[in-house]
Amino acid sequence: MDWLHAVLLAFVQGLTEFLPVSSSAHLILIPVFTDWPDQGLAFDVALHLGSLGAVVAYFRHELVAMTCSWSRSVRGKGTDDDARLAWWVIVATLPVCLMGLMFQDVIETQLRSPLILAFGLIVFGLLLGYADWRYRGQRSEVSMNWKDALWIGLAQALALIPGTSRSGITMTAALLLGFNREAAARFSFLLSIPVIVLAGGMQIYQLTVSAVAVDWSAMAVGVISSAISAYLCIHFFLVFIRRIGMQPFVIYRLLLGAALIWLYG
Repeated sequence: MDWLHAVLLAFVQGLTEFLPVSSSAHLILIPVFTDWPDQGLAFDVALHLGSLGAVVAYFRHELVAMTCSWSRSVRGKGTDDDARLAWWVIVATLPVCLMGLMFQDVIETQLRSPLILAFGLIVFGLLLGYADWRYRGQRSEVSMNWKDALWIGLAQALALIPGTSRSGITMTAALLLGFNREAAARFSFLLSIPVIVLAGGMQIYQLTVSAVAVDWSAMAVGVISSAISAYLCIHFFLVFIRRIGMQPFVIYRLLLGAALIWLYG
């Protein structure tokens, strides 16, 4: 893999991992529109590690507070807002874990066509636009309860359908529950951490048992490029939605979905 290929893939993954536009759709489409071969499992692992490093670095203070408070709550020493938020992240992660284990083979073999991507981009893009326009509220993540977390977690399981966007569907669910834009985005970003850890862990296991040769230089480029683009994406996205909202991403999803239907319909 040459450096241009590695940097472009990492840049796209780092941006789209947290934008509500579907990272899986973009990574699937890059080989479709170019002559580049599939990047392989090892490079996918590198991209996930870069995104994970970015979100952990950005929310490092919140994560330390959540971890300490959660640990105290497990030991029966009281529960505060940080502990509850940590518990809600765990609750919201359970549905996607169960659905991923049950339908992994179907997802990887039968749900990766351009038309399914178009369906996910358009349908869930329209739902995001509706939620941002009609149901945007004033709740912060501190007001979340276990029912909210479960609903957001069930919505996240839909992101197993390519084109849906994990960040997009979780933000949509949070907006429909009355959370403000920033709260919806922050909880979605925090929720990405266990998902990326689990997905990356599974990929690392598959990589170790497959004995595939690893291009370490491409891996390093992928980790660094993905981390930088993901970190910048998180920062500027939170500023952007506070001022403008989700509608530009909705328009982008509709245009991309329409282009896929035109090309492959």
